[in-house]
Amino acid sequence: MKIAMIGTGYVGLVSGACLSDFGHDVVCVDKDPDKIARLDAGDVPIYEPGLQALIEKNAEAGRIAFTTDLAMAVDGAEAVFIAVGTPTRRGDGHADLSYVMAAAEEVARALTGYAVIVTKSTVPVGTNRKVKQTVLRAVPDAAFDVASNPEFLREGAAIDDFMKPDRVVVGVQTERAAQVMADIYRPLYLRDFPVVTTDLESAEMIKYAANAFLATKVTFINEIAALCERVGADVKEVAKGMGLDGRIGNKFLHAGPGYGGSCFPKDTSALARIGQEHAAPQNIVETVIRVNDGVKTRMIEKLRDLCDGQFSGKIVAVFGVTFKPNTDDMRAAPSLTIVPALVGGGAKVRVVDPQGHREGEALLPGVTWQDDPYKAANNANLIVILTEWNEFRALDLKKLARKMATPRLADLRNIYSVTDAKRAGFEAYETVGRRTLVP
Repeated sequence: MKIAMIGTGYVGLVSGACLSDFGHDVVCVDKDPDKIARLDAGDVPIYEPGLQALIEKNAEAGRIAFTTDLAMAVDGAEAVFIAVGTPTRRGDGHADLSYVMAAAEEVARALTGYAVIVTKSTVPVGTNRKVKQTVLRAVPDAAFDVASNPEFLREGAAIDDFMKPDRVVVGVQTERAAQVMADIYRPLYLRDFPVVTTDLESAEMIKYAANAFLATKVTFINEIAALCERVGADVKEVAKGMGLDGRIGNKFLHAGPGYGGSCFPKDTSALARIGQEHAAPQNIVETVIRVNDGVKTRMIEKLRDLCDGQFSGKIVAVFGVTFKPNTDDMRAAPSLTIVPALVGGGAKVRVVDPQGHREGEALLPGVTWQDDPYKAANNANLIVILTEWNEFRALDLKKLARKMATPRLADLRNIYSVTDAKRAGFEAYETVGRRTLVP
């Protein structure tokens, strides 16, 4: 089957590569000629484990290609996926659909026969019907159907998530569209992965509801962590005991500096706006957003306490600034709140991150980037672990402590323990919701 993928951002590039690996002929389109030139040269512009090799394999087989020519990509395609950005709109918190609608209009004018126009981008409920209207306004006699096929890809594990999904969600209006989508995902049907075929609105809502629920779990355990600190409990033990309940599960019960990334902040904000617009306020989601913002502020106060009440004149080494490990994505990362507070308070900040430099250099002005955590620790007053990269999970804590002017560690991902910190010679060790070593 020939498939056109409009947009070569994170979702479009991963989805296009995986669909080509299913055996489909995929043409990925982007308006940025520099990005397409890089992709043609084998240079993948995002970091995702396994993606480079997957694209190379399918490019050599002739199953994936890249172009700026949308009309060429759409010509003869049986399915056209729209995977462009839907950033949060300034001022009202709603998803900005201008890129989606512009793509839909351009696709309409490029259709040469029947095709299913598939919205892969995360969009508010009702968007696919608006896509249909946009196409019909542009080309009233166009032969097409629309489908909603939201993505559920975790950055750092996206290829596995696409190839071995918990579920695939497909929203359609006609049997013909349902059959095209079934043909696209036939390799998953054959391996008995769940495919949920439903209506357009339900498919759109599933995406938002799922992400909002996961964001709620993260925020809940962060609030429990704050209480654990006050009463002397250990949030890791609490989360373990909770997670063993099959009704709850252990995933997303890891206390930390708040959620970030490309999905949770944007999707919770959009869902809250959808609820307000339809007179069905999402009070829990609105509270989650507010509490998550407060978690980051609480982390800053923890660091301030470890710096004797002020950042001015202190040297702080920050380990990890991407919103999670195994990605270079900085969108809404806790570091974008915490690091500027350190710099603004007068601290000299050294940053170590395996993949964060490319995006972080512009987003975190005033910091020094280093490759070696031990070099970054030289004469430092505080080390802050913000992202749990594997590189930071087995550090030589004794070596770090010896290099520091004041050996103090803020482990905001709860990688180590107070026993580890004491044995290494740290005079202070702070966590999120666990027992700490007070200076």
